[in-house]
Amino acid sequence: MKTSSYNNSLKDRRPESRIILDRYYSVEFRLQETGNVYQFKLRDMSSKGLGILVNKDSAVLKHLKVGDTVDMKYIPPELAGSFESLKTQIAHITQKDEDPFKGHFLLGLLITARENIDPLPPTPT
Repeated sequence: MKTSSYNNSLKDRRPESRIILDRYYSVEFRLQETGNVYQFKLRDMSSKGLGILVNKDSAVLKHLKVGDTVDMKYIPPELAGSFESLKTQIAHITQKDEDPFKGHFLLGLLITARENIDPLPPTPT
């Protein structure tokens, strides 16, 4: 695995990432440079939490870099609830060299507008 950029000063945000992954299935955002809208499934593939998997040929990689902040719509599974717009920073971009993700990059996401995220209600036991 090759890392093109990574910020070691980020503290582990795993509990928050788990809440997001339980509540939302995908993210959607528009690249201002192209006007195109992109949608990606949220992934739990990194020790730092959530991310998206992007094909090496995608225009997204040409227009996003580590440290960029993007307004992303966090979309629930099967449109079971309403989406939430959250400012999200690109925390890292990591090339995946192993199958089945060879030819893709993992973009680590860090939500910077955390005040908008309420914890999930407890589940009955």
